[in-house]
Amino acid sequence: MPKRNRVTNDSGHKKIQKRAIPLLLSCITTFPLFSVQSSANSGIDVYPPNWWVGMQNSNVELMLYGDDVADDTVSIAIGDVRVKHSQALDSENYLFVTLDTSNVSAQELVIRLTDSDGTTRDFTYTLEKRAQGSASREGFGPQDAIYLIAPDRYANGNVENDNVKGYGDPADRSFKGGRHGGDIQGIVDNLNYIQDMGFTQIWTMPMLENAMDKYSYHGYSTTDYYKIDPRFGSNDDFIALSTEAKSKGLGIIMDMVLNHIGSNHLWMKDTPSHNWINNNGKFVGTTHKREALHDPHAIASDIKGFSDGWFVPTMPDLNQRNPHLANYLIQNAIWWVESAGLSGIRVDTYSYPDKAFLSQWTNRIMDEYPNFNIVGEEWSVNPAITAYWQAGSHRHDDYDSALPSVMDFPLQAAVVEALSNDESWNSGFISVYETLATDFLYGDPNNLVIFPDNHDMSRIFTQLGHDKDKWNMAMTLLLTTRGIPQVFYGTEILMGNEGSEDHGIIRSDFPGGWPSDNDKNAFTGHGLTDDERWAQQRVKGLLQLRKSHPLQFRGLLKHFAPENGVYTYIREANVDSASGADKSNTNQSDKILVILNKKPVDLPLNKYAEVLSTHQTLTRVSDGISFKTTDTLSLPAMSASVFIVQ
Repeated sequence: MPKRNRVTNDSGHKKIQKRAIPLLLSCITTFPLFSVQSSANSGIDVYPPNWWVGMQNSNVELMLYGDDVADDTVSIAIGDVRVKHSQALDSENYLFVTLDTSNVSAQELVIRLTDSDGTTRDFTYTLEKRAQGSASREGFGPQDAIYLIAPDRYANGNVENDNVKGYGDPADRSFKGGRHGGDIQGIVDNLNYIQDMGFTQIWTMPMLENAMDKYSYHGYSTTDYYKIDPRFGSNDDFIALSTEAKSKGLGIIMDMVLNHIGSNHLWMKDTPSHNWINNNGKFVGTTHKREALHDPHAIASDIKGFSDGWFVPTMPDLNQRNPHLANYLIQNAIWWVESAGLSGIRVDTYSYPDKAFLSQWTNRIMDEYPNFNIVGEEWSVNPAITAYWQAGSHRHDDYDSALPSVMDFPLQAAVVEALSNDESWNSGFISVYETLATDFLYGDPNNLVIFPDNHDMSRIFTQLGHDKDKWNMAMTLLLTTRGIPQVFYGTEILMGNEGSEDHGIIRSDFPGGWPSDNDKNAFTGHGLTDDERWAQQRVKGLLQLRKSHPLQFRGLLKHFAPENGVYTYIREANVDSASGADKSNTNQSDKILVILNKKPVDLPLNKYAEVLSTHQTLTRVSDGISFKTTDTLSLPAMSASVFIVQ
């Protein structure tokens, strides 16, 4: 196809000389059925690769990428949708085409691109019928428990994809920062373990393509938003994982990165527009000063320094103020929810992208899926800053946040502080008590995701000095207090990272996930120490309690102020909000009583008559021993006791 005359602007981006303003076209043309080609045969890449009819927003904007496509005229050769408009930006190889899918049925379109010399390229585009109930899908919630997996480090189910032609960063299990070979098949192979433990949701670190030269295993340097990295598997494998997980009562939460890409992304070689990447495509580090977004005294440059700065030179920072990039990211999220039947999204570094974009992105997804759940990562231990992002929270401005959930970093820090310090009037359990007392800041504190540790911090066992009693108290608290608990793989068997803060060590391989793991297998229990086996069973017992008493864990938390090293709270069903619950559920009137104590104590239960007076017995979960609500409990030091109150 003949090339047009071009000039290059000051920033090095090619422009089509004859286009003084963006192309705005609106046309519908019907052509006879001939010369129909797939997008692959036409040399055009299309994002998103397909769409659905019956969406809340009837417009879908296609990003077309192909040689010299920017000034082509777009028409519909076959199909009854309308091309609402098309627009080119700075690159000659991108064209953004908006289709209006309102009042049309599922169909296969043939879209025609016509060059100025009359030559044409056709490609097919499918508008599909949505799965039944897709819009009303239920997201994860307070009754759930999330298992966080680093796919590369969990289990290697397919050794054939450890290395893939055309991809660098070869598998090297001996290198802490290398790829170790874990994959989607490894997760599928061990869904029974996850289910048997009592987890109901799986969140994996990102599995989209990370075609980076090194340190690609973690998944946070996306190089293709629509493609699962082949070293993990394929898109079909990911969809199959979701389907198989659902059959076992497990939802899939997808980790999404809106803030940045990997430096090997096509956009760094052929950028759609000059303002696609922040700081003119050059590395300027972020300040990480998230407080600037809320500081009434902040200056504009501090806000820009936080939002527009890059994490590292290999993670270019996206400019979501560009409306086409914003739409691309919104549609990508919806595409994965619809394609893979997701039950939730976890958003990496939630507060770092453009603030107005975050409102738009989250509102669009929640408009499509009103019962869905999205949790944002805001790594601040200040509840006021964390709460700002949750929908329904009281905030200092009129910002429209539709985000249902936030990661509760304040509570995680408070738990570690409580268990690391002696009890006094201003230390110990008081840190947990005071943190939970600020729940008035949140729109829905029971919908926060709480956790003992995650993939970016030391293991909780290490944070607590490898003290299994402190570990037990932390895990008991975080699996029974308000919120949605998330457990990082391996935490259930006391995995630690003693002597190293390196993320590659924190994300060590799960024992038993590789064919050569003959000495130790956490999936079967073979080779585990007595302490590791005890810890695994402890987590399993608490998770099974959550499954048997979902109303209580969706319900109320009432806690007593810590006293003499004892912290006590109850969980009970919220009768007012449980109108839709099954009234025949015999567990509905039960309460869950949790007592954490650092010193040996003889504890008269009439101390808690305020919440126990209408009940007769307490049954300890760990051993099944029952007590009367008028008894005195003798509890050893550093114990975490959970009772079912009936």
